[in-house]
Amino acid sequence: MSRRGRGTGRGADAAGGSDRCTVTVCRGCCCGTEKLPGVDHAAQLSLLREALAGTGRVRVTGCLDACERADVIVVQPSPAGRAAGGRPVWLGLVNDIDAAADIAAWVAAGGPGLADPPGVLDLYEFARDR
Repeated sequence: MSRRGRGTGRGADAAGGSDRCTVTVCRGCCCGTEKLPGVDHAAQLSLLREALAGTGRVRVTGCLDACERADVIVVQPSPAGRAAGGRPVWLGLVNDIDAAADIAAWVAAGGPGLADPPGVLDLYEFARDR
C-alpha cells in the first residue's frame, strides 16, 4: 500500500477517497465465479458498493492467491485507522450477504484501527501467508 499522502491532513477530493478505508474484493480465478455455486457474487459486490458509497472505497481485483478461502475480501484501514494501529484485515469464505453487510457496517463505523469489527467477522479473518 502506498504511503503517499499519509499524515497530510488532506481530504479525499483530489485522491478519490484516500481518507477512507478500502475494501478489496477478489474476483480472480475462484472468487466470484461459478466454482462457488449458490453464492450471489453480484449481490455481494452491489451491497458493498451501495453501502459504502461516501464512506469507503470498493475495488475489485484479480486473484489474491488465497483460493482455498474464496471469496476473499481485504479491508485496508484509512490513514487515520493506520495511524491508530489498524492493519489490513484479510477475510475469507465471505460467501453470504450477511457477512458482506457486516463488513460494510464495520467500514462505515471507521474500520481497522478505529472501530471494532462485528464479532462474527472473527470467523472469517485469516492471517495472510507471506
